[in-house]
Amino acid sequence: MRKAIFCLCMALLVMVSCASYPTVERLESEEVVDLTGNWNDTDVSIVCSSLLNECLSSANLEAFRLVNNRNPVMTIGSFKNQSSEHLDTSIITTKMRNEMIKSGKVEFIATRDAKQETRAEIIDQMEFAKQEQQKSYAHEDAADFMMQGAVKSIVQEVGKKQLRVYYVSAELIDIESGKIVWTGENSEIKKYIKKGYKY
Repeated sequence: MRKAIFCLCMALLVMVSCASYPTVERLESEEVVDLTGNWNDTDVSIVCSSLLNECLSSANLEAFRLVNNRNPVMTIGSFKNQSSEHLDTSIITTKMRNEMIKSGKVEFIATRDAKQETRAEIIDQMEFAKQEQQKSYAHEDAADFMMQGAVKSIVQEVGKKQLRVYYVSAELIDIESGKIVWTGENSEIKKYIKKGYKY
């Protein structure tokens, strides 16, 4: 009996030692790895960089700076996912916001959710903070423009071959007048995918 238990334990140890474990390799942040052909962080960087370069150097924004003698104040709305796959478009809006702020060409208003939190903080200060340190309510700067957009895709598929083209559009809206003062589209992301065969 003991011999049988010993043999069973040894067999289990052999099985465990032979089990496969995932191999993890750390990559440089700039290194491009595309395992599935789906929308990824490299695509976001390419698209956002292209659209923002166009937007921030547009004639209407330059005219605004000249007339008002200041940088425009921006906010960002939603980017709708109208593609054939699940995309977290908040990654696009966050990337857009970060790059706008880094550019130094615009000022940026916090998101609606963030403003709700700062307003709650001001109310707390009015009740609990020293009077000389309290921040004033209803003194927020207002945005001049809002950027919003959408991601669309066209997929062609024949057998094990697939072609995906992503179209990312963006527009800049004058909040006071409701006019679209700039619009852009990027269709650089094209992927030709050969699906593997299962045996």
